[in-house]
Amino acid sequence: MFIMYLAISLVNLGIYKIYTGLSQNSKIVDYLFNSKAIAKIPMSVVRIFSLLQFVPLIFIVLYIFLVNKDKMKVRFINYPISLSSLVLLIYAPSLLLLAANFVLQLKTMPLFEKGSYSVLFIYSFLQSIFFFTLFFFFLNSVHRKIVLPKYFPSGNINFEKGLFKVSVKFLFIIFYLSVLVLPVFLLIVTYFVSVDAETFHENTILHLLFCFFILFGLVMMRYFINYFSVPLEKLKEGTQEIAEGDYSQHVNVVSPDVFGELADSFNNMTDALELKTKKLITVQDSVVTGMATMVESRDNSTGGHIKRTSDGVRVFVNALKKSPEYSHLTDDFYSALIKAAPMHDLGKIAVLDVILRKAGKFTDEEYNIMKEHSAEGARIVENVLSEVDDAEFKKIAVNVAHYHHEKWDGTGYPEKIAGEAIPLEARIMALADVFDALVSKRCYKESFSFDQAFKIIEDSLGTHFDPKLGKVFLSCREELEKLYTDNAYSS
Repeated sequence: MFIMYLAISLVNLGIYKIYTGLSQNSKIVDYLFNSKAIAKIPMSVVRIFSLLQFVPLIFIVLYIFLVNKDKMKVRFINYPISLSSLVLLIYAPSLLLLAANFVLQLKTMPLFEKGSYSVLFIYSFLQSIFFFTLFFFFLNSVHRKIVLPKYFPSGNINFEKGLFKVSVKFLFIIFYLSVLVLPVFLLIVTYFVSVDAETFHENTILHLLFCFFILFGLVMMRYFINYFSVPLEKLKEGTQEIAEGDYSQHVNVVSPDVFGELADSFNNMTDALELKTKKLITVQDSVVTGMATMVESRDNSTGGHIKRTSDGVRVFVNALKKSPEYSHLTDDFYSALIKAAPMHDLGKIAVLDVILRKAGKFTDEEYNIMKEHSAEGARIVENVLSEVDDAEFKKIAVNVAHYHHEKWDGTGYPEKIAGEAIPLEARIMALADVFDALVSKRCYKESFSFDQAFKIIEDSLGTHFDPKLGKVFLSCREELEKLYTDNAYSS
């Protein structure tokens, strides 16, 4: 790479000398390249700036050979852009000299010379971009086709710290400047230098034509940037969304070209992923609900409890969505809570049949064993959902199973926590769970009327239940009564 850098620099110098040699007969170019161009700059300063052009050679040696092991991989990947950037440093001293001399002579310089000076500066700048582009595309082609596949066959190099990532926008800017703007610019200048200097100075059309080509180049450059970079940016954003689990993401690129084809393939892939994900979620929900139903089938006293509490939670959630007090809660939270509701008593699977199926009140010892179902349910739910990607749903499901028997005043079980230390989802579940227990017939009691059940809940606000949540629950009375009556839930 060091030899390649020197070779391209020599070619650059040769082309520069050939161009200046062929252009010496022109009045404009004669001005550009004679001593007037740096007339106001002391020769000692010019020599210093000339010597500065050798500094990049030192930099390249240091960059290649002085590197620690931790940074070797990243520096190796960065070679094309890093080494190509050094080409710009070669031109930097010359551009600085031109700019400094222009500023120093601005007041005394004739208008024609100002224009000529501008042409020289633009030419020097475009030339530096051209050789940067040439160097970068050559090195990058070798790097991508030969070097990187050999040393990194599995890829996955884009997440290294310190990596210089070249955007498509940047690539098209330098490519466009190099292959279109520079040649057009040289053609225009060649035409201008072929006419008499006075004619050029006086001819407004030539000036307008020159400005037109510059503006046309900028407009075309913007078009090319948008044409290539916008679809790729949309595809990048889409893949990031998929990586975060949003399989509904679509890329809105509609065009009869390779980008449109790529977007269509991407959207078809996301549709297939979303469909498969929904099927997996349906299977998962069916398995969980089946386990809960299996547990319930062992319990003589709670037939239909899972469906009733799940429906009750859904009614409660609809009321919470309308409440300003809980407007900060997301739809994802509510959806996860509704899905988690059937799992709240899953821990009963670990309770012995002799206790679970007992046709009467529990003894103190039996009741203490029954109370263990909450902590056991949290453990089971956590294991069952261990491979589920939705972290929020897992957390809500575990909390519902673990804490739905806690009380606002701290007298519940299993952890005896109080107030807002009880997770919100568990406090919501507690209201639906107790309401169903009150209005449903059990082997050890008859069902309470709706009036009695709502009176008990109202009296328990601030002791058993969250008082704010309880008020919202009480506001659902009409919907809950309709739900239980229409479905013949209560008896």
